[in-house]
Amino acid sequence: MFNQKISWGSVAGIGFLLSVASGVKAAEMHPKQTAQFQQIEQPLAAKAGVTLGGLGLIGLELWWFVFSKSKSRQAESNQGVQELTIIVDGGYEPARVIVSAGKLVRLNFMRRDRSSCLEKVVLPDFHIAQDLALDRVTSVEFTPKQPGNYAFTCGMNMFRGVIEVQNEGV
Repeated sequence: MFNQKISWGSVAGIGFLLSVASGVKAAEMHPKQTAQFQQIEQPLAAKAGVTLGGLGLIGLELWWFVFSKSKSRQAESNQGVQELTIIVDGGYEPARVIVSAGKLVRLNFMRRDRSSCLEKVVLPDFHIAQDLALDRVTSVEFTPKQPGNYAFTCGMNMFRGVIEVQNEGV
């Protein structure tokens, strides 16, 4: 118990000495220190450049998070098969696919991106993991039974898409 009091007292004493020493040193460095801010004039062009740059970055952020989202596409029905081609190039385009429940779905993945992340597409809800050949169409077939949203991702779960399954009459 005694050792603990001594060690805390030593730490406090060293802290006090350091704060006093640094305060003296700071006072010596700035003898005319005032409590008010000093205004530094900047050229109008610099002010305008910073303002326009900030507005441009805000616009870019809005575009990225609000307006750049890909639109959904309805799969086309051809001889009882709902079919759609998805381009794999830095993500999935379209990233949202709309299909009807109870009908066979064929998604044709055309991989153009060489990155290893997009070498595979995974549809966990349908127990599908399919390797995608580069610059070739790879088809994935499944039949969704119930309406809902089902995710598909790359092999590393970095890029994502959604399959929206609707009732046939919707």
